[in-house]
Amino acid sequence: MSDVHRAVVLSPEDFVKESMSIVEKADKKGIVLRILGACAIYIHSLHEPNSISIYTRLGRLAGHQLFTDLDLVGYSKQRKHIVKFFEEELKFKYDPLVKALFANRRLIYYHPLDLYHIDVFFDKLEFSHDVVFGDKPGKGRLELDYPTIALEDLVLEKLQITKINQKDLVDLAVLLHGHDVCRAGEKECVDGGHIATILSDDWGFWYDATTNLGRLLNFVNSKVNEGKLSSSEKEAIESRVNKLLSMINEKPKTKNWVKRSIVGVSKPWYREVEEVVR
Repeated sequence: MSDVHRAVVLSPEDFVKESMSIVEKADKKGIVLRILGACAIYIHSLHEPNSISIYTRLGRLAGHQLFTDLDLVGYSKQRKHIVKFFEEELKFKYDPLVKALFANRRLIYYHPLDLYHIDVFFDKLEFSHDVVFGDKPGKGRLELDYPTIALEDLVLEKLQITKINQKDLVDLAVLLHGHDVCRAGEKECVDGGHIATILSDDWGFWYDATTNLGRLLNFVNSKVNEGKLSSSEKEAIESRVNKLLSMINEKPKTKNWVKRSIVGVSKPWYREVEEVVR
């Protein structure tokens, strides 16, 4: 989650294997770590090769680069175990400045051979809006899926970005091409009910999320016109976006949401994000 697009010195396939191996090794030690971001979406889309091919056709980043880093999330209750895992067992190098300033919320590690770097977040993502996972093993959302966070949390991770860019729209297009939107409990399906519940209590998050879903519709339409997406691919993504929007709109809003909606965009509705530049 950095604006510095350093290349991962591994093929996408090898990087995915490496990422999953880290989560598996942690799991064997009782440490809960889950993969976020584009790597998680790639892993979840492996069952649908055509979804993976969208990355190639749309170009997530400049050139042939797909991943810039590995984003992981864990529980703060296990922070000392996570630090020991990366530094003593995997021999990763840590970023001392980030460790000094943000250790309770975030850590950055570098592969021993500088093949890639890792962002480790604790309990929640705090960017334009918060995506909360909980702080204790067995009590939070991280155990809902493996080796990644749940699909609906991946969607929220992207929709919370106020100043969304092309790579995040590509990620959403890939995810929603390969996964339907449904109610809770269905495998390989985005829990739209959870997303609607989160947004029903936070007008600012709701505003950015629904705006970004509209941007996604415009984006996929433009890619059909460019010949980079087929009409059937566009229709699949479009139908799932519209299904999610319907669930969001139908969900009754809380008093907090209604009160903040009156203020609207006349006051800041999102958090300004300062990227960590390495």
